[in-house]
Amino acid sequence: MSDRVIVRFAPSPTGRLHVGNVRAALFNYLFAKKAGGKFMLRLDDTDTERSTEEFARAIETDLAWLGLHHDIFARQSDRIADYEAAAERLKSSGHLYPCYETAEELDRKRKRQLAQKKPPVYDRAALALSEEEKRALEASGRRPHWRFRLDGEQTAFDDLIQGHIAIDARSLSDPVLIREDGRFLYTLPSVVDDIDFAISHVIRGADHITNTGVQIQIARALGAVPPAYAHYSLLQGPEGRPLSKREDAAFSLGALREEGYEPMAVNSLLARLGTSDAVEPRLTLGELAAGFDISHFGRADIRFDPADLDKVNAALLHMLPYEAVMGRLAAAKCDLGPAFWDAVKPNLARFADVAVWARVVEGPVEPVIEDGEFAAEAAAMLPPESWGTETWGLWTEALKGRTGRKGRSLFMPLRLALTGLDHGPELKNLLPLIGRNRAEARLRGLTL
Repeated sequence: MSDRVIVRFAPSPTGRLHVGNVRAALFNYLFAKKAGGKFMLRLDDTDTERSTEEFARAIETDLAWLGLHHDIFARQSDRIADYEAAAERLKSSGHLYPCYETAEELDRKRKRQLAQKKPPVYDRAALALSEEEKRALEASGRRPHWRFRLDGEQTAFDDLIQGHIAIDARSLSDPVLIREDGRFLYTLPSVVDDIDFAISHVIRGADHITNTGVQIQIARALGAVPPAYAHYSLLQGPEGRPLSKREDAAFSLGALREEGYEPMAVNSLLARLGTSDAVEPRLTLGELAAGFDISHFGRADIRFDPADLDKVNAALLHMLPYEAVMGRLAAAKCDLGPAFWDAVKPNLARFADVAVWARVVEGPVEPVIEDGEFAAEAAAMLPPESWGTETWGLWTEALKGRTGRKGRSLFMPLRLALTGLDHGPELKNLLPLIGRNRAEARLRGLTL
């Protein structure tokens, strides 16, 4: 299997990737890596009016951030000659035929069909045109668009997620493959690329199911065996509507990166949403690929809830060993050693939060003194160094015996004085890092 698995992610560079459409990249990548196959990035940039180099670079940046590195790369704008050659073959075989109706004429036809309770399917009137009529239309300034002639039968395939699917071509209009100005629409270049790059599996959203029936027919008309298909359910926003590149910027990969989410948290969540598998953080794509199974995906659309990503992100940070974050801690000027990382990571929601706890340890901290007499007594009872994780328990037990305080009335004033905050990591772990000098100064109300 590994010798023939080649999959592709084919975004159009017309906007930023969001969590909905990047699932295609992730699923294809994990599927390929589990099988020992190859992952292709193909930029579908034939829409010259909306495609930009800025969006193309952003797509590559987003995929690199997630760790989804491609083995094969192509741009459709570099392959126009290949699509033109395929179009000529389809014209010669009679599968591609010219049509001269204007957009207004086609709209009127559709409205008449709907008024007559008929499906708005193209009537193939162009097939009845004589060569003389075609020349007359072109002499009048008309330029043809080109439609693929569907065979009118059911196109069936076994979907790896949806099961057996049959598309009735009689309910579809012959699709336009080439515009009046000679530009290709999405469909033909996609099929030609899948053939030329030997794509074995096409894994994409369920909104492409009808397109798949058309593409299978085109591939067969070009003498090729179609790839296998898997159509996963769509990801909706929190409100239950489809995600949009233009309307849901908050869920773009760039926005998530700026918000401080871990790339493997994003990967871990998206790889399990829509399956019966538990969502658990994974530290590497290799681990994620090992447990990836396309057959586990259900058919119902699912919602993306940022709160779920928050949970996975925090859980992943709590798993990270010191060795995995040494460089990042150093870059943030927060590398206070393994004991510091182990002390604070259970309280992190974002990695950037580590700066708060580094400042708590090193200062300056403005202590909050609720009871000056108690704080002074606590300062006087601080044991001599060296300190370890047992120091907090020994010290507070002695304070409890001296003052009679216990529970929150004992611990909260100490936390407020030592850290300036009413929450945070366990003080048995923080206290040795703060050290005796800073601890005593803060208990006496000094900012240190």
